[in-house]
Amino acid sequence: MADVGQVAYLRDGFIPFSEANLSIASASVLYGLSVYTVMPVFWNAERQQLYMFRPEDHFQRLQNSAKIMAFDDFLKTWDYRRFEQTMKKLLKKNKLRQDSLLRITIFVDDSLKGTRMHGLKHNLSAFVYPAVPLLPKTGANLCVSSWRRTPDNAIPSRAKINGSYVNAALMKHEAVLNGFDDAISLDEQGHIAESTVANIFMVRDGRLVSPSNSADILEGITRDTVFKLTDKLAIDRKQRSIDRSELYRADEIFVCGSSVNITPVITVDHRIIGSGKPGQLTKQLISLYRSYGRHDDGFDSPWAVAVN
Repeated sequence: MADVGQVAYLRDGFIPFSEANLSIASASVLYGLSVYTVMPVFWNAERQQLYMFRPEDHFQRLQNSAKIMAFDDFLKTWDYRRFEQTMKKLLKKNKLRQDSLLRITIFVDDSLKGTRMHGLKHNLSAFVYPAVPLLPKTGANLCVSSWRRTPDNAIPSRAKINGSYVNAALMKHEAVLNGFDDAISLDEQGHIAESTVANIFMVRDGRLVSPSNSADILEGITRDTVFKLTDKLAIDRKQRSIDRSELYRADEIFVCGSSVNITPVITVDHRIIGSGKPGQLTKQLISLYRSYGRHDDGFDSPWAVAVN
């Protein structure tokens, strides 16, 4: 990753990214015992200002994941004030002047402890990299994966656990080999869950529909932002189970997440969605999301926290 920021944060200090390494015997490397969040960072060129997007919510997500994984050491040693100040310092040290992503990880910092999690040392790492979307901005071609979404009672869906993304990698690999941009997963009941790294929405008859929280999904921060934006637009929305065949009949589909922003979906399983182009509501949400993230003039954004 040649474009990664030159300065990283690891174990209570700022160091060159090239030196931010973990032992090959660490529990986070051997067993995936780490949790993370990816926080968007927006650059407003007119204001010459950098903004973190919903940092308090990203810290809360780290806390929630840490609670699920019994990462007690992190919960005792980090509060939001320390988190915000540390992330601001890291962004300033990298002298960013573009939209970026900040990846923050809480990891078990012990070696050869087996799969044990409780009572071990935990540390935080963070680095920044350019916000290059993982899916085509003009519209993604997706397929329904033959792999099922890992159920919550196997690996908790509400925690962003690094090890759990083997499930997503298998789906993505299959999709790309078959000529698609990404995959859509089904839960154990056969209902739509999410894509490999993003939540999914569809529009039918003017209503925005998303899978319910019980569909083994990550309760995404961008997903929650979409809910709040549709409230501002007075758009009717509902969370419920979605069948695979419903996607084929949707007027619009989009996926959303920190690494994909809001991305239109133009085909699913080779079926054209709507007109085969990004839909009106999707385009409206994309525009609003960018404006609130960058704190554009005319948008009193409660979510954009200035870095300087």
